[in-house]
Amino acid sequence: MVFRDRREAGELLAQAILRKYNDTLKEPVVVAIPRGGVEIAEPIAEALNAPIELVIPRKIGAPFNEEFAIAAVTEDGYILMNPSITDDVAYRMGISKDYIERKALEEIEEIKRRKEKYLGGKSRINLEGKDVILVDDGIATGLTVKAAIMSLRKENPGRIILAVPVMPADKVSEFQQLVDDLIVLYAPEFFNAVGQFYQNFSQTTDEEVIEVMEKFHP
Repeated sequence: MVFRDRREAGELLAQAILRKYNDTLKEPVVVAIPRGGVEIAEPIAEALNAPIELVIPRKIGAPFNEEFAIAAVTEDGYILMNPSITDDVAYRMGISKDYIERKALEEIEEIKRRKEKYLGGKSRINLEGKDVILVDDGIATGLTVKAAIMSLRKENPGRIILAVPVMPADKVSEFQQLVDDLIVLYAPEFFNAVGQFYQNFSQTTDEEVIEVMEKFHP
C-alpha cells in the first residue's frame, strides 16, 4: 500500500475512524505531532468537526549522529530513553546523563519556540474527559509517539485513540497496549522508513502548519 500524499492518508484514516466509531466519540479532539502529522490531522478534523491541538515531542540525537534517536523529550520535561541504549551502549557512544539533560533542555526550548510559532499564544484545549485522536504520518521507531502518549495521559483524556497510516507489523501489539485503541491502515512486515509508503513525502512547512492551526485551533 502506497499513499499518494499525507492528505490522502488522512482522508483514509478519517473514513476508518467514522466507520469504527459512528458518531460515538465524546467531544473529539485531534492531536497532531507536527509537522507531518498536521497534514494528516486536517481531513480527520474536517470529518469529525473537531478542533486540532498539538503535542510536540522532540528526539534527542546521539553525540556524533543527531539522526540516531537515543531518547525523546516532551514539553513538560518527560524523557523517554530508547530501550536499545543500555549502560554499555551509552558508555561506548559517549552518552552521559549530563549530555541527555543538556540536550533535553535545548529541545524543550525548541518545543516552546515551535508552539509559539504554530499557535501564536492561543490557550491549550482542555483534553480532560475528551476522546483524543493522536495522529502522525507514520511510526518507525515510535519513540516520539510513545513520549507523546505519556505526555497526553497527564491531561486525563477520556480515551487516547492512536491513528496512523503506516507502522511496522512488529510494533502493532506494543502500541495497542499503550493506547485505548489503535487504528492503522497498513502494517507491513518489511519496513525501512515511513517515506517509502508515500508517493509524495515532501516536508511539511511551518507555514502549512500555521495555516491549518489558524483554521482548526479555537
